[in-house]
Amino acid sequence: MSFYEKKILPKVLDLLCGSSPINYQRKKIVPKVSGNVLEIGIGSGLNLPHYNVSNISNITALDPAEELTDIAKKRISELDLDIDVINCGAEEIPLESKSFDSILVTYTLCSIENLDDSMKEIRRVIKDDGTLFFCEHGIAPDLKTKNWQDRINPIWKRLMGGCNINRDIPEIISNSKLEIVDLETMFLPGTPRIAGFNYWGTARTN
Repeated sequence: MSFYEKKILPKVLDLLCGSSPINYQRKKIVPKVSGNVLEIGIGSGLNLPHYNVSNISNITALDPAEELTDIAKKRISELDLDIDVINCGAEEIPLESKSFDSILVTYTLCSIENLDDSMKEIRRVIKDDGTLFFCEHGIAPDLKTKNWQDRINPIWKRLMGGCNINRDIPEIISNSKLEIVDLETMFLPGTPRIAGFNYWGTARTN
């Protein structure tokens, strides 16, 4: 791992993913989770202040990047939350099948390398009556922006720790045999259009 990836990138990601427009989006989706919760890609813990802990029995969080989870663990201690943080990716989730009422994924599907295996694992660990709560950025609806996303993505991905700005979020979720129940979209204000088209909503097992 390079000096940039270990020392600089975590701070850059924490700053960018903690911007006001993105935090506003987090507030729309994170408080809705309930029961036994699994957060995929906790990163630096930017969702933590938005949990409605009165509706939650337990929180487990995954992320492979120890540089980011070190920041998250500090925030957890400051907020006095009881969260089990596991340093691993979503490709092989070391947890029991059908064990979570809510799975939360925010600004994470853009950077998962092996999406097929990861979505299969998410589908495996969610209860039959469970809900996936998602808030992601991805492919834009207009051709001009989409073309720019495709051009810039190789450079963006290299600089931003594997983040892709041109993934089709609804397609990724639907292909995993989860049915999208509600979906909203918009370009975030004050955010470059190539990285600012947001999808958020919920999905359930078919």
